[in-house]
Amino acid sequence: MNFTRWSARLPGTQRRAAARSEHAAAQAKRGEGAVPAARGAAGRSATDPDGGPADPTASGTGPTSGTGPASGAGGLGSGTGQGAGSGPLPAAPSLDELSVREVLGRLPALVALVHGPEHRVAYVNDAYTAGFGPRPAGAPAHEALPELGELGLLPLLDQVQRSGKSRTAKNRTAPGGGNCYTVTCTPVEFPKAAPESDADPHPHHTGVLIHLADVTDHAEAAERLRASERRQREAAVTLQRSLLPQELEQPDDLRIAATYHPGGTEAAVGGDWYDVITLGAGRTALVIGDVMGRGVRAAAVMGQLRTAVRAYARLDLPPHEVLQLLDGLAAEIDASQIATCVYAVHDPNEGLLAYASAGHLPILVRDADGTVRRAADPTGPPLGTGGWLHSSGTIALGPGSTAVLYTDGLVERRGEDIDEGVAALERALAGAQGTPAVICDRLMRALGVDADHDDDVAVMVLQQPHRTGADAELFHNAALDLLGGVEAAPRARAFAQGVLTSWRFPVELCDLGVLAASELVANSLQHGTPPMRLRLRRTDRRLIVEVTDGDDHLPRRRRAEPGDETGRGISIVATIASSWGCRRTPGGGKAVWCEFALPDK
Repeated sequence: MNFTRWSARLPGTQRRAAARSEHAAAQAKRGEGAVPAARGAAGRSATDPDGGPADPTASGTGPTSGTGPASGAGGLGSGTGQGAGSGPLPAAPSLDELSVREVLGRLPALVALVHGPEHRVAYVNDAYTAGFGPRPAGAPAHEALPELGELGLLPLLDQVQRSGKSRTAKNRTAPGGGNCYTVTCTPVEFPKAAPESDADPHPHHTGVLIHLADVTDHAEAAERLRASERRQREAAVTLQRSLLPQELEQPDDLRIAATYHPGGTEAAVGGDWYDVITLGAGRTALVIGDVMGRGVRAAAVMGQLRTAVRAYARLDLPPHEVLQLLDGLAAEIDASQIATCVYAVHDPNEGLLAYASAGHLPILVRDADGTVRRAADPTGPPLGTGGWLHSSGTIALGPGSTAVLYTDGLVERRGEDIDEGVAALERALAGAQGTPAVICDRLMRALGVDADHDDDVAVMVLQQPHRTGADAELFHNAALDLLGGVEAAPRARAFAQGVLTSWRFPVELCDLGVLAASELVANSLQHGTPPMRLRLRRTDRRLIVEVTDGDDHLPRRRRAEPGDETGRGISIVATIASSWGCRRTPGGGKAVWCEFALPDK
């Protein structure tokens, strides 16, 4: 069966055949064939077997065949078979035929050619003349080309001529705030003419080709980008600082200062944070943490954690329980974000700093004698990992002591072990004297934190002042152990009356203090268990009344009915005092306290 004739009757085959014919015609017009020229020439000679001229159409399939006219491989085709594109390609012009002056003159860039030790002008192109005006040939560059001196290029010309190597200076701005240029200086050798005598009067035949490309648009775009990055960074740092406390709380018994230094120059913010929270009864919570990574997401997680810490701190829980709650919350906020944190509570009555750490660096404490100590374990994993029971530890913080809480940006350096950075911080702390704010600055400088530091840094310094003289008279403690029984309440009232009178409080404040002590002791006698203790403490700003007992059931304020004989003690205390609260104590039991603000003198 003749498939060719049969397929020609199928729908669409005529269109495909016509398309093939048009394609072949287009190839013939360009001098191309369906087979390479060498193959076509090898398939036949320049003449037919009879010795006559070769038939240009005798290819076997008609005029649309791929062989087409005689191909000209090796110039074998006849004159009638020569097609377009056949024959040798035209030779490219030689570079020796081009005029250097004409080429340089047509360049849009500014070009100047200088020679000799004084860089005398040999040539400037039209673009240079249009940019800076005509320049006399033969004059030294410092006279004829003053713009090069203002661009700071004259020393560069000397370097190029001495070294024989090209140099590039980027983004040089013309005087008067003009255009910006990237300048390339290339050494050139001038043909050395034969000297007329043995002593060549022109021994210097080296020069420098100066090419100034106008990059004003690029420079302006780069400056706009830098300005945008600066604005973004300022906004990011403002966001970061807005999430940090605007003013640190200053407890009665501590002096505290903190600083935050954003790292790098990019717009990404970090997750370093700190906080000071007054818990009541003279106790203070101190927090510092670091959300790993950078960007607004890290800052957002940091802000949520800081808010949560302040809420959990109001529960007056032990440090490890606060971290336990924070660990679960961090996993809910963003499981991909890892955060470290130290939560510490200072109790002036005990002279201790109770703390718990979630993967954070150790607290450093310098004693009054200059000895620096690290807070030992326990240290748990970072927040958000889950499945870990944190635990609390304590470190002494006596009068005259200074403690430092910090993030890893202060001590971590590339290529160094972080323990080396902590050791360097210990040495810096041992010699740092002054107020907490002064110590913050000195530690930052000692650890090399400057404007180019590439990591965020947060540092908090707290001091337990050593009070003497008149200042010490403003701080007193008094305690009474209550053995229980019906005589405990009268003894507590008599003790409170005598102590508050000796502290020279006004009569009204003495009466309120005695009433508060009486109600708290009565509540403990009725609902608590031994051992029980009454503690009175005064600072320069407040009077604190606190009762502890062995029962861990926390009291709550409730509304007593008119016929109830009990249930009004806590309500009375909450009414007469500035504030009140309760907490569980570490050894078991609870403490219930209230505060009275002292009148301003």
